[in-house]
Amino acid sequence: MRITETYSPEETFALGRQTGVLAQPGEVYTLIGDLGAGKTVFTQGMASGLGITGAVNSPTFTILQVYDEGRLPFYHFDVYRIGDVEEMEEIGYEDCFYGQGICLIEWADLIREILPERYIEVRIDKDLERGFDYRKITFTEHGVS
Repeated sequence: MRITETYSPEETFALGRQTGVLAQPGEVYTLIGDLGAGKTVFTQGMASGLGITGAVNSPTFTILQVYDEGRLPFYHFDVYRIGDVEEMEEIGYEDCFYGQGICLIEWADLIREILPERYIEVRIDKDLERGFDYRKITFTEHGVS
């Protein structure tokens, strides 16, 4: 487990960017945090670190957005509005989860039962007592012995 604190959206973006630069083919990241926690800012940074220059927004209504222009394919899921895990099967999640690209799944706690054995959980927590822009970002590797 690794914990990083950020104090501005720019720092959260930079941490996401660093994560994207270091990301390896086939890695799956789950992104957990309340509304307004900074998930989209982190994701935009991660995309930047992968070399993606286009606009990156949360695919809340489409569930999946695919970006191919970076050094690796980037599969950005937002499963907040998913009604049933079967919807994930309909969009072919397995090709993304078990491919050679990078997966980032917002609200992944809603589909925990279909997550791969190995993934990296990124939890973003706010603490207003520490400041409006303060974020505690915890990286936890799952399925690693």
